[in-house]
Amino acid sequence: MIKWHGSFWSLCVVFFVSGLAPASSAAEEKKIRIGVASINVETCTFCPVVTGIEQFEHYGAPFVGEDVLSDRGSDDGTKGFLHEAKEYKYVIVEGVYYPRNPAGGSAGSWVTKEAFDKYVGEMAKRFGEIEGLDGIFLPLHGALAVQGIARPEAELVRRIREVVGDIPIAITMDLHGNEDEELIKVADIVLVGKRYPHYDNDLMGQRAARILIRTIRGSFKPTMAARKPGIIFASVYGGTHQGVPREVMERARRWENRHLDTYVSVFFGFAFSDVPDVGMAVMVVTNDDEALANKIADDMNDFIRKRRDQFEWDIPKTRVGVAEAIKAVQNGEKPVLVADMSDRLGDSTHILRALIEQGASNFVVATIADEQAVETILKHHDIGDKISINIGGHSTNLAGKPVKIKGKVSYIGKFDISYTGVSEPFVVLSFGNNNLVFVTPKRFQVTNPKILIRAGVDLDKFDIIVSKTRVHYRSGFMETGLMKRAIIIDAPGHGPADIGQLKYKNIPKDIYSKFFK
Repeated sequence: MIKWHGSFWSLCVVFFVSGLAPASSAAEEKKIRIGVASINVETCTFCPVVTGIEQFEHYGAPFVGEDVLSDRGSDDGTKGFLHEAKEYKYVIVEGVYYPRNPAGGSAGSWVTKEAFDKYVGEMAKRFGEIEGLDGIFLPLHGALAVQGIARPEAELVRRIREVVGDIPIAITMDLHGNEDEELIKVADIVLVGKRYPHYDNDLMGQRAARILIRTIRGSFKPTMAARKPGIIFASVYGGTHQGVPREVMERARRWENRHLDTYVSVFFGFAFSDVPDVGMAVMVVTNDDEALANKIADDMNDFIRKRRDQFEWDIPKTRVGVAEAIKAVQNGEKPVLVADMSDRLGDSTHILRALIEQGASNFVVATIADEQAVETILKHHDIGDKISINIGGHSTNLAGKPVKIKGKVSYIGKFDISYTGVSEPFVVLSFGNNNLVFVTPKRFQVTNPKILIRAGVDLDKFDIIVSKTRVHYRSGFMETGLMKRAIIIDAPGHGPADIGQLKYKNIPKDIYSKFFK
């Protein structure tokens, strides 16, 4: 009898406590299915080689299924999205479709309509085959330029919508995207990273997951506003560590901190895509507050417009910039990082030649792209062999003339040059007074010292490090304290700081740049 009463009262306590605990809503217990897909390309339309199916599939067929969600070496926000989505019960994330990074990467010119139609068509088809699809996450870049399609990202979303209907679509993008209000007409959520170099793509992925899941469950109603300030500038001017770019992003953060459920994104644009929506843009997402979205968008647009003449400045050309680097070394400001910011094809020899002509010593040039030179060295030479070989200067007239290197082969090895997870061969040649030049089969941005360390380079023994990069070098060289000073040089190339020399055909006539006459 006592035992029966004990069980009875225990059962009552359980029911009583259960009544006090908040019950999970039906919306929170319903399974949510989210699909992930992308085509992530930054297109330099002024480069010579178009990007077609052959280039997209150079490293293999597109990723499908679970492979889309694996670590593909692409910092696009997918990892952050998956990390956040795992914190929610009843949320299932499915990989759908993702063409690989094309050969040439951001040195590729216009994407062919054939390639766009093939990959976007397959993407939309696969989304349509997912039963019970509740939402879509698209980690795009934003600077895709396609022959015959003015606004490819908006068109991509539009084609997917034709298949899946009116379900929430969240997009994360690089701040170097070229977008306008056409995108927010078809997408529900657009989020853009605020840091350049890019540190916060995964944070945007996490935000996208939270907002998308809440939208599907009904606790968030995305309401967006977009503005185009009408400003264009080369990406070298957009480093968020300094000046107006930093002020713009801080202003965006202040708006986000003042208002819950508010997300303020700013595109700096990508000046090397000759497209009608080129240049800066502001996009604001609120939770069902159209007035607030427009207020913030107007404020950000006005703030940017009033400072339009402060984004750009004159960057030294080759001879002056190299002389400045040599003088910095003489003044004890070493080691110096020299950023060769305009060479998008990787084989430019202008700075290497100027260093030699001005008698520089103790320098490293990383890298000169020359596939034929790499193949020749691998076939005919070993480490320690004396060598006399021409390198670089083969792609276009902007690359300069080949430079003859007389020295020896100091290193032969492999490295993931194309960010595909596949290592490719490279060589290091030593010459002159303690000088090194890295020769790679294709362009490689040395944004950190990893490839230098792989080749056994002791940075303390060198005065000047030349890297083919614009702003990304800051994360691996300046913010780590490895370099004492950085000097950016606007040598001839397909991505110049002075964009007034580019022959645009499709950009708005009234868009502003200091370099437009």
